[in-house]
Amino acid sequence: MTQRTDVVVIGGGQSGLAAGYHLRRLGIEHVILDARTAPGGAWQHAWDSLRLFSPAQYSSLPGRLMPVQPGQTYPDAQHVVDYLADYEKRYDLPVQRGVRVEAVHRDGAFLRVATASGDWRARAVVSATGTWTRPFLPAVPGRREYTGRRLHTVQYQSPAQFVGQRVVVVGGGNSGAQIAADLAHAGIGLTWVTQRPPRYLADAIDGRALFDHATARRRALDEGRTDTGGVASLGDIVAVPPVRAARDAGLLTAKPMFSRLTTTGVEGFDGTAAEVDAIIWCTGFRPALAHLAALRLRGTRGHIATTGTRAVDEPRLHLLGYGDWTGPASATLIGVGRPARDAAREIAELLRA
Repeated sequence: MTQRTDVVVIGGGQSGLAAGYHLRRLGIEHVILDARTAPGGAWQHAWDSLRLFSPAQYSSLPGRLMPVQPGQTYPDAQHVVDYLADYEKRYDLPVQRGVRVEAVHRDGAFLRVATASGDWRARAVVSATGTWTRPFLPAVPGRREYTGRRLHTVQYQSPAQFVGQRVVVVGGGNSGAQIAADLAHAGIGLTWVTQRPPRYLADAIDGRALFDHATARRRALDEGRTDTGGVASLGDIVAVPPVRAARDAGLLTAKPMFSRLTTTGVEGFDGTAAEVDAIIWCTGFRPALAHLAALRLRGTRGHIATTGTRAVDEPRLHLLGYGDWTGPASATLIGVGRPARDAAREIAELLRA
């Protein structure tokens, strides 16, 4: 059976909810299809010690401030899950759960969204599937030979998984630093390796400053001025309290990336070898866009060319929350609101045409 609506939003995490909020405000009929069976998006799968970079009031979706978490300056992941679930209920957003979108096809004046439970025909689609389901693993020599435990950020939960083991954490970004700090504080035998020396932001900088920087970048781009380079130009690692404490205690000393994996460990570029029980790859993610393959829009680096959030070669499609290429800071809670608003306004214009 094929159902009809004006807009299908694919993904019920923070970006999908922000899109739904603005579509509802404009009175646009829509449905939000979410593959997960519970609210909270990728936040419900985060590791135990994860904290936001920003206080609650700087981590809010449009229309509703995130409440303060008692006793915490920086809310934990469960607090974010609870906030997103409440947000969905408060605005009565039309989320259908357990619906995995398999493909989006052109269908004359419509886009047809195919799912295992039936198809939808819509005049516009917002893809808001994020990146969590596409962890990136680098092609390191010997990767298939290594017989120890191999995990990505998405599979890490707590140091309790690694008691008595020798662990290598790979990656010089925020997830690498935070997971390395988590293990170091627990006394796990840790080696932290990075491609280049870690670059910490100044200790006074948290998500508030990062959002201000992203906002300034958006303003510069809108006015045709020089691109400031986004928040990455400030550094790679936010020195949240656990990371700062581990760094200052000398527990976060990064070593250069190894040259290859062996059957039982790693080998450095200088020929030295080390036995390793587990490797945690904190090496980032790629956009989860396989459901858009039939539209044949992918370009360099796996991205789809966009103007703002709108796909250049398919104006009925908007992409939301995948990173700066779909709007400065659009992959953050507070940053997704503006591109979601812009996408909803453009869709409204399309529907009126």
